[in-house]
Amino acid sequence: MEPKNIQPQDNGFFGQPAGLQTLFFTEMWERMSYYGMRALLVLFMTAALQEGGLGMTVAVATAIYGLYTGAVYFMGLPGGWIADRLIGGQRATWYGGIVIMCGHIVLAIPSNTSFFLGLILVVLGTGMLKPNISALVGQLYDEGDDRRDAGYTLYYMGINIGSLIGYLVTGYLMENVGWHWAFGAAAVGMFFGLVQYRATLPKLGAIGSDAPKPLSPRGQRISWSVIVLFLIGLGAVFIGTTTGAMTIDPVAIAQYVALAATIVFFVYYLSIFIFGNLTKNEAKRLGALFLVCIASICFWAGFEQAGSSLNLFARDLTDRMVGSFEIPTPWFQMLNSGFLIVLSPFFAALWVNLTKRMINPSYGFKSALGLIIMASGFILMFLASQAAASGMKVSPNWLVAVYFLHTVGELCLSPVALSAVSKLAPRRMAGQMMGIFVLTYSIGSLLAGLIAGNLDPENTSTMPDMYMQITLFGIGVGVVVFFVSLKTRKWEELAGQPDPEHVAINANEPIDKPKF
Repeated sequence: MEPKNIQPQDNGFFGQPAGLQTLFFTEMWERMSYYGMRALLVLFMTAALQEGGLGMTVAVATAIYGLYTGAVYFMGLPGGWIADRLIGGQRATWYGGIVIMCGHIVLAIPSNTSFFLGLILVVLGTGMLKPNISALVGQLYDEGDDRRDAGYTLYYMGINIGSLIGYLVTGYLMENVGWHWAFGAAAVGMFFGLVQYRATLPKLGAIGSDAPKPLSPRGQRISWSVIVLFLIGLGAVFIGTTTGAMTIDPVAIAQYVALAATIVFFVYYLSIFIFGNLTKNEAKRLGALFLVCIASICFWAGFEQAGSSLNLFARDLTDRMVGSFEIPTPWFQMLNSGFLIVLSPFFAALWVNLTKRMINPSYGFKSALGLIIMASGFILMFLASQAAASGMKVSPNWLVAVYFLHTVGELCLSPVALSAVSKLAPRRMAGQMMGIFVLTYSIGSLLAGLIAGNLDPENTSTMPDMYMQITLFGIGVGVVVFFVSLKTRKWEELAGQPDPEHVAINANEPIDKPKF
């Protein structure tokens, strides 16, 4: 069976819509800046003051790391809403990139105050850009276009080319020039992304140029007022903490924010079912998507150990010497990106070939498989940490094997989950649903930071238990998701089918007309 609905007039980028080129390279440079900087955070915060770092404890540093990465994705929810109701996906992506670049410029200033201000700006900008650029990818395809999964896998490959460049550049600069030169390199990467985006924007055409469901003029005024008040309040908190007028416990805040983000996720999802005026088929499709979201939360709680506990394990407990050359710590995170670049084409071809043979697994099955494979990587970390607990530095091959398994799990879950959002969510709320899905990254990242806080480089005997708990939890949830997906597969298949509630009254009324 040949893929359906492939339009020859729109296959200008490796057989995919021409607009994918714009989004591919924009996201590539944005991810270069984000991941290159992210790899430095915990290392910078835990480095001694005489080494140019902040001298924080591991628990505080990983809590801040979890808050930062969690906030980056949490802001995707209002970012998606702003695009859907106020300015459209194209403008949200452009303005978000500008704010990100400004954040990295501020991070390059050698000051503790500017460091946290830079983090806030990157959070705000990524919240605008990330959900909307991913949603724009989905809008390039019709509902029945079987290129969708392959397109998202190709897009995902661009993400990892960018992250590979980021780790390579910032890791080298960190070791050989200085922390803030490395942070500055991330700003240059985002600048390249903005130039490329503007130059190739016509390839997107009208996709995302306007808000799909704009508010009334009065609603827009109220919304912009709320946004301005939020920014003023955020500024007041920042000034209060930097001047010492307010005292913050990062670990406690991370715990409360993780709880709050989880509540927001469930309440927001439930409100769409109650107030979204969904058809019967739309409700079932969102039910299938909910299962994917649960798997995603658990996946990222384990996977995001890369920037925290695995990063510290590489720095303190891994033998990084190759002859007379010491491998920069951030370069170990390049393994994930390198494996993704090599394996992505094979997975893209796998999904297309399975579709041709009519045996394409469901989104729920792929998510469960990815979660189980990722969790199995922590079995290796359990063994490696046992060796490290004996007082010896371990071979880097342990981390190579762990990152390989995490990469295979990521390819099974992450790109196809993005595809699931764009396919199963009603088009009129594509940005919001992508924002809700990105919120699963937020919750997982917050949990990852709290889990990593249990790592004490001075007391390595606690590490094996931590990694074994991650293993058992991830595999257990993956098995549950697998069995539930046997039911939700039928709900996924409703995508693109006429809804029984939408029967044409006459020949001039379109079938499956969406409700508002």
